[in-house]
Amino acid sequence: MIKAQNITKSFGNLRVLKGIDFEAKNSEVLSIIGASGAGKSSLLQILGTLSYPDSGKVFLDGVDVFTLKSDALSDFRNKNIGFVFQFHHLLPEFTALENVAIPALIAKSKMSDAKERAADILKFLGLEDRLTHKPSELSGGEQQRVAIARALINRPAVLFADEPSGNLDTNTKKEIHKLFFDLRDRYGQTIIIVTHDRDLASMSDRTLEMKDGEFLV
Repeated sequence: MIKAQNITKSFGNLRVLKGIDFEAKNSEVLSIIGASGAGKSSLLQILGTLSYPDSGKVFLDGVDVFTLKSDALSDFRNKNIGFVFQFHHLLPEFTALENVAIPALIAKSKMSDAKERAADILKFLGLEDRLTHKPSELSGGEQQRVAIARALINRPAVLFADEPSGNLDTNTKKEIHKLFFDLRDRYGQTIIIVTHDRDLASMSDRTLEMKDGEFLV
């Protein structure tokens, strides 16, 4: 599903990625662990096409993504990639249902179809009683579930999660961890998780560890 070859990235004189090679299989849950500054988030942003490498290639479902022009890349990202971050980035003026539906509307789905799909995902995530609640009316765990639902609305092939439980209490963290595997079983996504949490990483199909811009062998 994902293949990266010789990915390098520098910020000024600081080399944060040093020739990374990476593969993830279809429907695999893979965790990337490592200390702060190891290069995990920089790699995730490149794999997710949010930033460009200095050199190297990324293939996602067979597409050489960085050969796409800007508009085509944005369209590809919207339809094929979902993102979950430590902070939810929900729009405060919209309900849970509306927040989840927004990426589908950007992808030119009909309003009725987008809301129906959003409701289905939110119900699967246990939020059937929270559809009309705004983010300020939701707990931290509920907000993260809404963010996960939003990432899933366009049925992406790949879901990237950057410290998805870093802001949550222990019990909620465990629920979110289990949820990723329930999602894989239901929707079949490839899920790449960047985390400091070795408990979450240990649940994954495979774990890679980064240090100083490289994977440890």
